[in-house]
Amino acid sequence: QSQLVESGGGLVEPGGSLRLACDASGFNLDFHVIGWFRQAPGKEREGVSCMGGSDVKQYYAGSVKGRFTISRDNANNTVYLQMNSLKPEDTAVYYCAADPRRQLLVRLCESVYVMHYWGKGTLVTVSS
Repeated sequence: QSQLVESGGGLVEPGGSLRLACDASGFNLDFHVIGWFRQAPGKEREGVSCMGGSDVKQYYAGSVKGRFTISRDNANNTVYLQMNSLKPEDTAVYYCAADPRRQLLVRLCESVYVMHYWGKGTLVTVSS
């Protein structure tokens, strides 16, 4: 059974950092676009950051560029999202997602197309 399981969410003060992890099982992340999405209360889900199979191609939403970094550990079939300089507006449920259509990296991250695999999410709260 293919699944994604997120971890690492929690409460952090503004300006702080968190690292989210997403463990994949049942399929190999090497051959997939991987990404992080988030949904804040009352808002639509948005793509935060995505990475193509080659790792060279990366996408970041303008609101997180320079603060968040996506990376992967192929040996452990895990993807990470390092979040620095967190702001209250980063508060949301963060979801990990993956899709085999690597040629659609940007359109998948912009939610023009829907990712095939999804985790259940982890809550990040940025508050003092």
